[in-house]
Amino acid sequence: MKRILIVDDSFYMRTMLKNMLTDAGYDVVGEAPNGQTALELTKELVPDLVTLDVILPDNTGLDVLKGIKAEQPDMKVVIVSAVGQEVIVNEAMENGALAYIVKPFSEEKVLEIVSQALKEE
Repeated sequence: MKRILIVDDSFYMRTMLKNMLTDAGYDVVGEAPNGQTALELTKELVPDLVTLDVILPDNTGLDVLKGIKAEQPDMKVVIVSAVGQEVIVNEAMENGALAYIVKPFSEEKVLEIVSQALKEE
């Protein structure tokens, strides 16, 4: 079973993603409300995939992405962003993110992107 860490400052978003992913058979091993916790949990839990919000209270998703990639270059990361953050999304892709999910999102889209990201072994 693939293990996923969800990083989002919104409790509602984390819960929604967790429910979608759990229902689809993934193991959500952790949730982080900020960048610092995200980096700690990524090291501690070593998930198969991280869903990473772009806007975090203590950090940008880009900084967190760079931190994750510096520690674990092979870690799969999917960016979650609100519409209109194309510049950040493009930079994230250049820094090793595999894909991005745009909010508001549909369950089908999330599962499709996560499934594709996890297939890239």
